[in-house]
Amino acid sequence: MFISKEGLRVLAVAGACLAAAGSALAQDFYAGRNIEMVVGYPPGGSNDLYARLVAQFIGDHIPGRPRLVVQNMPGGGSLLAANHIYNVAPKDGTVLAAVSQGIPLQARLGHPQARFDPAKFNWIGRTAASSNVTMVWQTSSARTFADALKQEITLGATGAGSTVALYPSVMNEILKTKFKLILGYKGSPEAMLAMSRGEVEGHSTTWEAVKAVNPDWVKDGKVRVLVQHGLYRHADLPDVPTSVELAKDPADRAVMEVIMSAAEVGKAYFTSPAVPPERVTILRRAFDAMVKDPAFIAATRKLGGDVAPMRGEEVQAMIGDLDKLSPELIARVKAVYNEQ
Repeated sequence: MFISKEGLRVLAVAGACLAAAGSALAQDFYAGRNIEMVVGYPPGGSNDLYARLVAQFIGDHIPGRPRLVVQNMPGGGSLLAANHIYNVAPKDGTVLAAVSQGIPLQARLGHPQARFDPAKFNWIGRTAASSNVTMVWQTSSARTFADALKQEITLGATGAGSTVALYPSVMNEILKTKFKLILGYKGSPEAMLAMSRGEVEGHSTTWEAVKAVNPDWVKDGKVRVLVQHGLYRHADLPDVPTSVELAKDPADRAVMEVIMSAAEVGKAYFTSPAVPPERVTILRRAFDAMVKDPAFIAATRKLGGDVAPMRGEEVQAMIGDLDKLSPELIARVKAVYNEQ
């Protein structure tokens, strides 16, 4: 069928008008609505506090200025929340979520309770990477990482699937440390309280959690950080080794790099799959504006946190890269996970 130049021009104008109309409808969608922020952690911990900051500020940058309502949904090291967003939550862009940074990898490894594909979530953005640390209270006889190779050190932990339990367990498996996990604490604040009371010697959690919940511990030297978990040393901890660099065997280091790369996912936020693309774009651009908002930056730094953002498109690509890992490496990482 032949279409004249004039016909093509009319079609182009019509297409532009339809796109503009669709964009206008998307802009109007959030007016008068609520957005639920699902947090896969108990109230009061650092991840909850940071998610509440996002809930406080992002609505100001979404057309229509919707109200953000926080809903805590702890359980299974955030798996409960992730499953809910994927399988139950509305697919219309009215839900955001914050879960454990290790959730995407756990799903890629085929965790039996992970009923979702992390690459199908619509990732909205990341406020910052998240370094984890394993620390002990000042009364512990352990002073450096080398002591963890020689003596048993008790650590308070939450569920077996959480990073606070996973990272010490992986070190036991690969680096041959002697950490003993005492499971069952409801969250890092409770486990840190147990550490300060002498119920356990230490705890493994995010560095931001330590600074946000108990900033005086760092200032007064009440805790000693034995090792940090991530691909890079945190600027606050230049003299503390990472668990990755402590793995001397190349094959072991490759496994550690995959597991500890969760730190790069960090404090990332997403919405459910199958959300209309124009609404995903609105949420992503609102997130981008929020992380540049001086008020948001000041509030984050007041908690002792960093703002080192990553756009939603970049987070989406990073999560997708998990599917590119070789089957051999995935099998080895999975074997280490299954030992935990």
